Amino acid sequence: MSKLKILQAQMPVSADKEANLSAAERACRAAVSSGADLAALPEMFCCPYDTVNFPVYAEGEDGPVLSRCSALARDYGIYLSAGSVPERGEDGAVYNTAYVFDREGRRIARHRKAHLFDIDIKGGQAFRESDTLTAGNSVTTFDTEFGVLGLCVCYDFRFPEMGRLMAAEGARLILVPAAFNPSTGPAHWELMFRAQSMFNQIFTVGTAPALDPPGSYRSWGHSIVVDPWGTVLAQMGTEEGYQTVEFDLTETDSVRRQLPLLAHRRTDLYTLKENSR
Repeated sequence: MSKLKILQAQMPVSADKEANLSAAERACRAAVSSGADLAALPEMFCCPYDTVNFPVYAEGEDGPVLSRCSALARDYGIYLSAGSVPERGEDGAVYNTAYVFDREGRRIARHRKAHLFDIDIKGGQAFRESDTLTAGNSVTTFDTEFGVLGLCVCYDFRFPEMGRLMAAEGARLILVPAAFNPSTGPAHWELMFRAQSMFNQIFTVGTAPALDPPGSYRSWGHSIVVDPWGTVLAQMGTEEGYQTVEFDLTETDSVRRQLPLLAHRRTDLYTLKENSR
């Protein structure tokens, strides 16, 4: 099956975990109503994006948030890309972790953000995820009825190697829960997704929270979908809402035949260490 329909939920994120979960359920309900196969939530969808909050909101994989996400996927019969959450690992460390559940509610992917967002933009925003988070150490792809998909979190996608490795492992679409801010968003958000799509000839889907002006961290929003040619198929503004896009994943194969960038790589000159699937 090559046709895949995704609903992106550019949802507000509040300090009320239950309210955030209710918003996630509304997104699942909207996905079913629109005929979508997969609902995509934003980065830290259940927790205000602030380093002091991550340890407070963190739960294990069997905690209430991820258990609820599993149940939503099962109850609505859809794939759920459950954005990312502050996850407390078996080692006690806290990770910024993205999960995907299948139609039966089974966890089929987990990606712990590998590149922590430690920045200090002159005249803009300063932020240090490493104050309370630990970095993951994997490149994540997973199997679905639509083929292989990739998964990473926000700042991960700024690193060209991440997109290339997921493409090399067979991914034809990459899910990216993310939360750029008004300093970096206007400059790099669309550019990053178009570049990763063009260089790797792959669909990219970036899902962000809605703008929350009173919040300590202000999301740029602009949830986006880009095709393997680097063309923006859909992009939102900063407001709360849904965006639904249907993909024919065989388009990646067509683009790669027309312009065989991946086949023309000079692996005698340069290589990336690829995971074995």
